[in-house]
Amino acid sequence: MAISVFDLFKIGIGPSSSHTVGPMRAAARFARGLAEHGLLEKIAAVKSELFGSLGATGRGHGSDVAVLLGLEGEEPDTVDTDSVEPRVAAIRAAGELSLLGQQRIAFREKEHLVLYRRETLPYHPNGMRFTAIGQDGETLASKVYYSVGGGFVVNEEAAGADRIVADATALPYPFKSAKELLVLCEAHNLSISQLMLENEKAWRTEAEIRAGLLAIWDVMQACVRRGSEREGIMPGGLKVKRRAAELYRKLASQPEASLRDPLTILDWISFYALAVNEENATGGRVVTAPTNGAAGIIPAVLHYYTRFVPTASDDGVVRFLLTAAAIGILYKENASISGAEVGCQGEVGVACSMAAGALAEVLGGNVRQVENAAEIGMEHNLGLTCDPVGGLVQVPCIERNAMASVKAVNAARMALKGDGSHFISLDKVIRTMRDTGADMKTKYKETSRGGLAVNVIEC
Repeated sequence: MAISVFDLFKIGIGPSSSHTVGPMRAAARFARGLAEHGLLEKIAAVKSELFGSLGATGRGHGSDVAVLLGLEGEEPDTVDTDSVEPRVAAIRAAGELSLLGQQRIAFREKEHLVLYRRETLPYHPNGMRFTAIGQDGETLASKVYYSVGGGFVVNEEAAGADRIVADATALPYPFKSAKELLVLCEAHNLSISQLMLENEKAWRTEAEIRAGLLAIWDVMQACVRRGSEREGIMPGGLKVKRRAAELYRKLASQPEASLRDPLTILDWISFYALAVNEENATGGRVVTAPTNGAAGIIPAVLHYYTRFVPTASDDGVVRFLLTAAAIGILYKENASISGAEVGCQGEVGVACSMAAGALAEVLGGNVRQVENAAEIGMEHNLGLTCDPVGGLVQVPCIERNAMASVKAVNAARMALKGDGSHFISLDKVIRTMRDTGADMKTKYKETSRGGLAVNVIEC
């Protein structure tokens, strides 16, 4: 199984990679499958059923909206985010949608979009079943998909075979553990980013890799800019106020503040993360890094690097993202990046670990120091639950990204002060995260049935 850096960093739409990006892709894949089999003109309706975590928090996470857009043929990286709200309203008002933009079919929400709050499908908590219904009510096709975190989608057959990505591309430096990664780097005198670059060349040229990663960085920066400009109350009923724009104005109006208070830098890091996650919470364009719920951490740390590190460069940005992806692959291979599967340690914890290791590399760390930084970043997120209040990716998700961004910078700095030797290995902390997630009760895994989700009194 080969995973690319562009599998970890995908341009998408908020608020959730598992609940929005994944379902949109699955619905679009099902619709395209109908067209490939010549069934499109025979379809009268499509019944979409969402199970487990998707059923429990799907409406707050935009899963219902994602499915409708996916059936119409939209993809998360290209859909016009400004048109989503009026477009979905029109579908609901008309009682019909345009399958792949070609075939008008009926849409009666109670009948054709069903969310099961307490039923699950085998293999993964984020299960979906799509059923194509013919003119006479007969079933013409049915397919099960799983949204397994970070926007990854697998069908029932792939999930049953325990395959996340069906890609058998031969890589020059394959690795499945941090130990293997370090051995390869030291044996071939390569940094982690250099090794990842060589592996990426199995799919595309170095110029294409660089251009693609800088395009990802452009989207991250654009997201922060939008977040710095937009104000008001976020949708969903919690009446959570956007804070990033006001914080930006305060920081920008006092540029000399960092001379008096060096910790002002932490305020900037928090701002970068808040800006991204407020955009995510309102359905804006973000980069899954590696998930939407944790989308602000890597952009925040990258903004810190480019704005506060004198030696920063575009080459450094590319190396940062390559290193972060290598670390993300270790979690994807050996644990999970799905909050519905292992709690928020699999989202915010993994992003913190990725950002910490990546920052350590671009600040001059050796491979052992990078591994140490990544380990610190996760070790102190172990057991982090996923308990979104109201099923929305707002509280505690937005602030949690800001906190983890600061933690990632601290983890990198701690690792760089040492020689790379440390007591707990990255492999051990990944294994511990996986085991902790397995022991975690379902109510703490993106179901909004535990933690803050039930202990916050809504007024």
